[in-house]
Amino acid sequence: MLPKEDELLVEFAISKPSLREAMRILEAEGLLTVRRGKHGGAVIHRPSPANVAYTMGLVLGSQQVSLADVGTALLQVEPACAALCAGRPDRKSTVVPILRRLHEESIASVDDLPQATSASRRYHEALVTHCGNATMLVMAGALETLWSAHEQSWSAQVTDHSTVPVSERRAVLEDHRQVIDAIDVGDAQRARDLAAAHLVHAQRYPGWSGVVDPAMIRPGGARGSRNGDDRAARDRH
Repeated sequence: MLPKEDELLVEFAISKPSLREAMRILEAEGLLTVRRGKHGGAVIHRPSPANVAYTMGLVLGSQQVSLADVGTALLQVEPACAALCAGRPDRKSTVVPILRRLHEESIASVDDLPQATSASRRYHEALVTHCGNATMLVMAGALETLWSAHEQSWSAQVTDHSTVPVSERRAVLEDHRQVIDAIDVGDAQRARDLAAAHLVHAQRYPGWSGVVDPAMIRPGGARGSRNGDDRAARDRH
């Protein structure tokens, strides 16, 4: 908890409007939550990959960087995360069960395109989250957040769900299974190669048109750190 407003005004010798504007900015960036009411106050949050993704999105968006550019970067780093997952000595207890559970969720939702897309993105994000390398988690996690926002926005706008035939959705899930199997047996090179081949195919559906829009991944918004925290909590359990 941050100190009360009156204490902050004294400590930093600033005006009340300036303090409240600073708090508003930090809240918008997902770095704190302001609880209203008699027993309220500001609660600080640790920065997460979603915060990094938002900052990255601001930079890329201001430079009119294309989503194709983000997709190309993801093609390089996500397969590396799959290889790192396969190289973890504790993968059978910390990685594989989570990926298999997410895979089962994907199979269960394969007939509904938006749900299938969401489940698939959770699988991809888990490859990064559980790679075991903190630096890669932040870097690749930011790219995953950017791409997930794009892909889920695309799936929500698709009116004809047959655009992606169910048979092809099942083929995508078979790719996921093969990557998980490679991770399970500790074959890092096969996990990397399979993940890379899969991404080339999977990214063609949401398309590469358009530029990065940081508004889709604002940490304090619907696609921000709260969703990431929820996914992390589900993964832990």
